[in-house]
Amino acid sequence: MTSVNNKFFKIITAVFKVAVVLLVVFIVSVILIQRIFDNNVTIGGYRIFTIITGSMEPEYKVLDVIVSKERSPENIEVGDDVVYLGEEGGFENKVVTHRVIKIDDSGDELIFHTQGIANHQEDPPITSDQVYGVVLFKSHTLSFISKVVSHPIGFMFLVMVPLAILIVSEVMYKIDEKD
Repeated sequence: MTSVNNKFFKIITAVFKVAVVLLVVFIVSVILIQRIFDNNVTIGGYRIFTIITGSMEPEYKVLDVIVSKERSPENIEVGDDVVYLGEEGGFENKVVTHRVIKIDDSGDELIFHTQGIANHQEDPPITSDQVYGVVLFKSHTLSFISKVVSHPIGFMFLVMVPLAILIVSEVMYKIDEKD
């Protein structure tokens, strides 16, 4: 009976280790892709962004993580939330997520008028080449992780504690193997 319990314990431990490693790798990958590559990398046309201001509240709160998808300019509609790179005014070189409130089709190119939900004035107009994509959804899981890892205690809890558990379990496993 003891060997059955021991096998079961080893299987559960192995599954737990794999789950923790995958979670840590996933978290670190998302953070690396988003921060190191400065959102200039797309994976299949998808990009991940973190909301850093309250201009889109209550739709998106600060530290919410959104997923956007590249879309041809002709398919962007009034009411879509777009992520774009600002080029003028207070938006220069800033990644902005705002709602399309009007589209001008002057013939040569589309001009998008955007505004934050919580803002009282319109942003400077943008062209289609500034648009990274249209927001598909807010990831509740990644938003939670983003909020937790943004604090040192949360980072320790979500990344360092699982790593410590892995190391301790590996040491215990090696000690158990020697016995």
